[in-house]
Amino acid sequence: MWMGSSVGSGAGKFKQLRHFTAVALLALGLCACAVAPSRSAPKAARTPQPLAHLVVATPDADHDALAQLLAGEMALGQTDLKAASDHFSKAMLLSNDPDVAERAATLAIAVHDHDAARRALDRWQALGAKPAAMAQARAELALDRGDADEARHQLEQLIGSGDKDAWRQFGRVLLTARDQAQAARLLEALATPDRLPGDAQAWLAMSELGDKLGRHAYAMQIADAAAQRFKSAETYAWAAQMKFKDGDRQGARALLQKALARQPKNTHLRQAYAGMLSEEGNYAAAARLLEHGPQNADIYAMRAGLAAHNKDEKALSALYLELQKAAPDVREHSAYLLGQLAEMQHRNAEALAWYNQVGDSDEHAFDADLRSALILHEQGKRADAHRLLEQLQLDYLDQPAQLRQAWQADAELYLREQQYAKAEKAFSRALQVVPDDPGLLYSRGLTYAEAGQVDLAVKDFEHLLKIKPGDVDASNALGFTLADANRDLPEAERLIHAARVAKPDDPAIADSWGWLQYRMGHLDQAAKILRGAWVARKDADVGVHLGEVLWKQGRRKDAQQVFDEVRKLDPHSSSLQDTLRRLRP
Repeated sequence: MWMGSSVGSGAGKFKQLRHFTAVALLALGLCACAVAPSRSAPKAARTPQPLAHLVVATPDADHDALAQLLAGEMALGQTDLKAASDHFSKAMLLSNDPDVAERAATLAIAVHDHDAARRALDRWQALGAKPAAMAQARAELALDRGDADEARHQLEQLIGSGDKDAWRQFGRVLLTARDQAQAARLLEALATPDRLPGDAQAWLAMSELGDKLGRHAYAMQIADAAAQRFKSAETYAWAAQMKFKDGDRQGARALLQKALARQPKNTHLRQAYAGMLSEEGNYAAAARLLEHGPQNADIYAMRAGLAAHNKDEKALSALYLELQKAAPDVREHSAYLLGQLAEMQHRNAEALAWYNQVGDSDEHAFDADLRSALILHEQGKRADAHRLLEQLQLDYLDQPAQLRQAWQADAELYLREQQYAKAEKAFSRALQVVPDDPGLLYSRGLTYAEAGQVDLAVKDFEHLLKIKPGDVDASNALGFTLADANRDLPEAERLIHAARVAKPDDPAIADSWGWLQYRMGHLDQAAKILRGAWVARKDADVGVHLGEVLWKQGRRKDAQQVFDEVRKLDPHSSSLQDTLRRLRP
């Protein structure tokens, strides 16, 4: 290697000799002082010292190959390619190592110093560069200079060299070319079926390169030819991918079937074919395909997704039992999926145990902890839930998306607990991370409304409507807030009407419209609208509104019946308790 150049090692030896001489003479002098008698002795004849007058020529940095190489490496460490190129160009002239010349050529091409690159290539060739490597480098230089004819000549030399890596090097030259259109033309001209070797990997690589360079027709041609020539699972699968990308789903499916016939246990092929079937809406066939044959974590996840899409609770339950009996490594990689499956079946304790097994390096680590917090809260362990969410906020402080979710979850749990001040604080902190986030503004507005801070709620909803003009949910929320506060009813009517036109069958909007009619004194109309919303969706707040209207109509028995139903739905409904206190002072 170039680190052992003769110039550097020679200088080191001479420096050691000079050092030894100085130390030796100093030592001799000290000894003479130690043994000298008190009376003067006659002067002895001096013994000539052969090294006394030796002068060693130490090269300066510009003529020291090792110094230039070290300086070049330091420049590379600082990503200063131009300085590195200059240092390696100097080192190349002081060293007979072909590796140094190769490095000098590579750097010169990288910084587009064509004259330096030519000199380095000539030097490298003189020092014995391999023909294939030399052709590759000269082709790179020619493409960098925009000389298509020279690039083609060198690339022909490369693929004709017989080197086992020639086609891989060919692809690398074209992939890194400055002018991708020129590279694409050379690919089509040189990497033709009659020139490509008897190696399926080379055909696939050229087809993929053509696709990357925007030559889809060429990529398709080579992919089809490879499938016909080699008839392997891999070539069939790639040709299928090309046809699918081209919109030929039927052709893609036929080729994938051939690929699966070659390798029926190949999990990647089964997933690809199942994915194609599911995109066509044939979920049952996709599920059947995946049920048989080897299983891995990805296959199980896909099966679960298909079953969930079909709302097939029986299949999800069976999959949960099957996955628990899978190989340990599959279970380990499927801990999050197992937690989800357990949750779907309301086995929260089991879900919590599975989520706890999700590793910190797992891509679902955050989601597992988030789900765990929600389960803990549902189990009545509110303090544990909030502590876990607070820890997530610390752990993901530098990841805004996750931080936002942790704050939002924390806020929504506080809102559920009717701890409005804490909920508002959490929503506000999240809005500092993602200002003007529509979802957060909407949720904070609801929090203010629940806490009776109408002005702040209105402010958030109005700001949201400036960000998203005409947003249906924001319009409905602002309209209901105004109606509930019994203020600016014409504006409330305009907002809720617009929302109702956009979503005429939405029970939440019907509830707002009915409550507005009640505030406006239209009791019969309010009762009719609220009754329809209550039948459409048994929501506690809708029931409370309907019950109050019926009570005001004098239909107290009917109102009490609705209130009883609300109590069964939500035994701790604060809205019901507040309403009953007002109606029964």
